[in-house]
Amino acid sequence: MAFDVLLLIAGLVLLMVGGEAVVRGATGLARTLGVSPLVIGLTVVAFGTSAPELAVNVIAAWEGRPGISFGNIIGSNLANIGIIVGLTAIVKPIPITGMVIAREIPMMLLATAAAFLMGFDHVLGVGPDLYDRADGLLLLLLFLVFLYYTIGDFVKGRGAVLAEREAEGFNPETQGGMSRNVATTAAGLAGLMLGADLTVDAAANLARAFGVPEVIVGLTVLAFGTSLPELVASIIATVRGHAELAIGNVVGSNIFNLLLVFGVTAVVAPVSVPSGGHLDLIVMGVLSLLLFAVSASRNNQIIRGEAIILMVSYVSYITWRSVGALS
Repeated sequence: MAFDVLLLIAGLVLLMVGGEAVVRGATGLARTLGVSPLVIGLTVVAFGTSAPELAVNVIAAWEGRPGISFGNIIGSNLANIGIIVGLTAIVKPIPITGMVIAREIPMMLLATAAAFLMGFDHVLGVGPDLYDRADGLLLLLLFLVFLYYTIGDFVKGRGAVLAEREAEGFNPETQGGMSRNVATTAAGLAGLMLGADLTVDAAANLARAFGVPEVIVGLTVLAFGTSLPELVASIIATVRGHAELAIGNVVGSNIFNLLLVFGVTAVVAPVSVPSGGHLDLIVMGVLSLLLFAVSASRNNQIIRGEAIILMVSYVSYITWRSVGALS
């Protein structure tokens, strides 16, 4: 047990170092490429910080442990909204751009609705509640649609942003060239993945030592552990004045989790909805709608009071769910 504690500390240190490198490299890459930090957050950073969930779920699906797969994906999305957005907005209110409200969060809601409906097969009369390979392929198809629109924005807006950078006298060679930014981002992502791996393994071992059910391990320990990269990257981005990257990271990560991670996992092996899983899906939908509501408020930012509501909602549900499963 002492060794697991040491691994947990080492993983957290790697997450901090990796998160700083990702934010520094990604924002430099955005300026060099002539693209907004929001697009980088929705793609590069979101994919990198979702890599732990992908690795954990593919392994769990391959080993025939659907409880961990389901719990990790849904729990990560719950943690992204309740903990990551909550803590980030408490550190500093997050301004929300029009595109986030008009398209990115609605895309997340679409992904959430797709995963929700696929988990209620018995209601639709099409068999047991199971995410099979057909569901996985449909989720991956939706993911390709998301990438198409996101990359399209990058291509259409790149020329104007580059012109603005040149007018400001920006020189990528003197302010961090392409190769340096790519290397910094890659090193940061590697640190995040390694740190998350160490953290999750150590935390899962500690949890199992106390006889915690797999689905609860997935919803809590693994979900929070694999969401630590998003938390670190978002808070660092906000402190450094890149709130667009922070909200893009959270929204993008939730989309990646539901469409890419869940899609790949279901293709590798079908994932059944565990006991209590339907309620988890409902709560994920409610928190997603709540995020949209606070983002579309009149001040066009997520303030500390709204962040506290998100955090209290998440902590209350996870506590109730965990106590109920253990009793």
